[in-house]
Amino acid sequence: MVSTLTALPQTRSQSSPVTRIAVETITDRERFETMRADWTALLADSGADHLFLSWEWLYTWWTHLAGGRRLFVLAVWRGGRLIALAPLAVTPARPASLCPLASLAFLGTGSVGSDYLDVIVARGREAEAYDALAARLGGQALSLALAQVRRESSAAAELAARLARRGWRSTEQPTDVCPFIPLAGATWTSYLGGLTGHHRSNFRRRLANLERSFELRFERAESETQRAEAVAAFLDLHDRRWRGRGGSTGFNSAALREFHEAWTRLALARGWLRLFVLRLDGRAVGAIYGFRYGGTFGFYQIGFDPELARRGIGQVMVGLAIKSAIEEGAEEFDFLHGDEPYKFDWARGLRQLARIEAHPPGPRGLVHRRLSALDRQARRLARRALDGLSRRAGQ
Repeated sequence: MVSTLTALPQTRSQSSPVTRIAVETITDRERFETMRADWTALLADSGADHLFLSWEWLYTWWTHLAGGRRLFVLAVWRGGRLIALAPLAVTPARPASLCPLASLAFLGTGSVGSDYLDVIVARGREAEAYDALAARLGGQALSLALAQVRRESSAAAELAARLARRGWRSTEQPTDVCPFIPLAGATWTSYLGGLTGHHRSNFRRRLANLERSFELRFERAESETQRAEAVAAFLDLHDRRWRGRGGSTGFNSAALREFHEAWTRLALARGWLRLFVLRLDGRAVGAIYGFRYGGTFGFYQIGFDPELARRGIGQVMVGLAIKSAIEEGAEEFDFLHGDEPYKFDWARGLRQLARIEAHPPGPRGLVHRRLSALDRQARRLARRALDGLSRRAGQ
């Protein structure tokens, strides 16, 4: 399949008497590959500039984890300038699920764990971009299922509002939270001073105990050789940590591991990778997998030897990662999605994520809306049951 370009009604502005607006539908990988420069420039000029919306993250995801999806990226051009992107794909029908119909979803969704997904819109071009995207999407029959959207403000919510004017029905459901630490102006000493006395003393005591008992090194991968070794160590430690707890879905397939192998190589080249290994007497016993993008340190995953859990190795590594982020000038440490209790020992702020669904008018949209509601209810019940099992297993 190839890209298609849909011309929309011309708009007038003070700078140009007639400006052409067109929406390109990108459906082939080759055209997606050529979009990197324009995509990167647009992202930097938008309010959605986050690593998980970068061309590098989403193109690598598409290359390794697309599965049965079909590419459906909408690019809005104003003259020769890219002013908006809706990074979408058609998800295949799932006959075995409660909602078996195909739909449009963001690239990057699924167990890879992308957060803050959104439509990307150039500042100052929001109104015309939303109108153009709504006109293009309003003419097709697929529902939108947009997950991991920032709840407080998102372009996806604005697009859903535009579609509502065309008779679409939309819902927004809270799904997850992202704890974070504002770091601007902080030093390691001032940050530690703001923690509870119990947590601060626990961290210091556990770190001191490890340093007395072992030669402790917390090393960041900065070369390709170090990256490859650190990725292998992280995957092994993450698997060992979760093996006795039912396993983890984050790295449990060959495709996911191949994605992270390719992605960490690219992230290292871009200067974004923050992959640390904790060594005790030279032995790798823990690892933290994160990113530095703009002013934000993103805490993606952690792995450690479960036999050392009682010595607080996880707490020590998180503290050392925060210390590293402060020392390199990060303005924020984002724990990304997940409400694990340990994150709130460190975090000082919270962002909410949501799932937006928008359904077109007509019988198909009505059926999809009702089936989606049943599917959401079933997934909530299953999640509660799994959470209950996890809590009982941890007792």
